[in-house]
Amino acid sequence: MIKIKSGLINYLTLFSSTGTLLCCALPALLVSLGLGAVMAGLATHVPGLIWVSENKIVVFIFAGFMLLMNGIIMWSSRNAPCPVDPKLRESCISGRKLSRTIYFFSVFIFSIGFFFAFVAPQIF
Repeated sequence: MIKIKSGLINYLTLFSSTGTLLCCALPALLVSLGLGAVMAGLATHVPGLIWVSENKIVVFIFAGFMLLMNGIIMWSSRNAPCPVDPKLRESCISGRKLSRTIYFFSVFIFSIGFFFAFVAPQIF
């Protein structure tokens, strides 16, 4: 049961972190490259993008909370034993590696989104 919850939290963390990237980094990138018309077209055809941008604080709080929960789960189960059966053991080890990879990728995406949402506007 913990594996299902942990896997679900991994993917929710990844998707919420991607939401932070879409709300803040993507528009900044498109506009800085002179592709404002593309951004306007995206805003027209993807109405959820405007909602995410308007509610970026809520999106970042949710994504940060998901990252925190995922980090706690990974930390608490880092030394949990894997099964003795070779196939199950390999599955357990590869699952942990995949979870760790997804987690750190999510943190990376969250950091990029945070920079473009809160730090870059203060600099530029």
